[in-house]
Amino acid sequence: MEALKERESLDERLAAAAQTGMTVSVWAELYGEKPYIHDPSGRTRSYAQVNANANRIARLLREAQLKPGDAVALLCSNRAEFVEVLAATRRTGLRITPVNWHLTAEEIAYVVNDCEAKALFAEDRVAAAGPAAADCPKLIVKVAIGGPIPGFADYDAALASHDGSDIEAPVLGNQMMYTSGTTGRPKGVFRPNTVVPMVNMFAARGYDEESVQLCAGPAYHAAPLAFDIGAAMGAGAQLVFLDKWDSEATLRAIAEKRVTHMHLVPIMFQRLLALPDEVKSKYDVSHVKFIIHGAAPCPPEVKLAMIEWFGPIITEYYAGSEGGAGFVIDSHEWLKKPGSVGKRPAMLGSKILDDKGGECPPGVPGTIYHQLPPGGGFVYFKDQAKTQKSRVGDYFTLGDVGYYDADGYLFLTGRDAETIISGGVNIYPQEIDNELIKHEAVADSATVGVPDEQWGEQVRAVILLKEGYSPSDELADEILAFARANLPGFKVPKKVDFVSELPRSEAGKIQRNKVRAPYWEGRARQI
Repeated sequence: MEALKERESLDERLAAAAQTGMTVSVWAELYGEKPYIHDPSGRTRSYAQVNANANRIARLLREAQLKPGDAVALLCSNRAEFVEVLAATRRTGLRITPVNWHLTAEEIAYVVNDCEAKALFAEDRVAAAGPAAADCPKLIVKVAIGGPIPGFADYDAALASHDGSDIEAPVLGNQMMYTSGTTGRPKGVFRPNTVVPMVNMFAARGYDEESVQLCAGPAYHAAPLAFDIGAAMGAGAQLVFLDKWDSEATLRAIAEKRVTHMHLVPIMFQRLLALPDEVKSKYDVSHVKFIIHGAAPCPPEVKLAMIEWFGPIITEYYAGSEGGAGFVIDSHEWLKKPGSVGKRPAMLGSKILDDKGGECPPGVPGTIYHQLPPGGGFVYFKDQAKTQKSRVGDYFTLGDVGYYDADGYLFLTGRDAETIISGGVNIYPQEIDNELIKHEAVADSATVGVPDEQWGEQVRAVILLKEGYSPSDELADEILAFARANLPGFKVPKKVDFVSELPRSEAGKIQRNKVRAPYWEGRARQI
């Protein structure tokens, strides 16, 4: 009975702290010097250290006259400083935008400028950080994590002069992730009303004082940020960061760190399952309590094999950076409805519409629309046209296609946008075409996603050559080398196909669906 009262008292404290972004402070008071964050480098930060550094960063930003509503950009890999900066913005009313550190300098500068960041925290391993910052004239604060960056203050030195005790008058901060359509530049998904973290969900997911959370994906991505970092902050779980994917190293970390909770994507499932049986049998995973996955479709046979290995502890979600009705399905329910992403939610509506705006009957695919929460939910930052284009009344779409079965379970069948989803990462073909067209031999380009058994989709460049150039393996290799020199690695096409013509509409727009269709003939293109 006494333990129950203590738990209820702690839950009340956490709920109150969540209102002002001070949840980490509660855990620091409770756990003190107990290890909290385990970096890939082997460094460990305690709860007390993380909380103190968050307070120091908060004071640094306040001293620079940043006020609630101002923006901070974070260009950082999976390491403790990522959490410290995040925790600082959460308690100062600031809006944080984590930036994909694999982008080019020009792409990083675009996001930093577009989100209107006044402060940039960047890791020294990101070579593009300095050049990007040079093109961001509105930055007031520039802090280098891990090592020197010209023009940046050193992280440790900048924090050293500030008090680590809890700040006065904390204010709950916001975050703005970046997504994109098929026409180029990413857009910020802005929620005018800050979402208060729900701390009452963690007990249902099996979190307790012994919980250990694994973050195997990039911290800047919405899903690891929410399901790994956000969960660890809310539940007080230790957080184990991995720097890059290595199947056996991941399995070893799960076993040695006694990981209990993790977020994975299907390609990670596939790579773990591909390990030899003798390797898998070396590592105990019986302590794992909860695995959540999403971001890309999971082949049913892969998911079934994971359930057989780890047990019925796997939960799937379907949503986007913009939000959504929040489809969730656990292992027990999924085994009855394999391939589904969950039942129609009770809290917010969801409907399937045909091209004319009518609701589709069960079994008939259409565009999936999600009901906006009270107050409007989100807007695309500084892009009212894109915001309105995605909406029908108080519903919005992510561009996904699917159907409900007779029992109200949703099945995804495709996507009406041109976005390529490879290994759970969105890739926007127009950005790739914009670079390929610069090659002297390329007259026109239509990049598409083609089937890939491991990644879901792979990037394929379909090229129309200029007169005087002939298709050859050598020219294909030259174009791919050109792409590698001008694009982040995950956007580089895996192969080039040459064609004699590319279909365009009367308005001059590439009809990408016609280019893509032959590759998907006889199979459903999944989201």
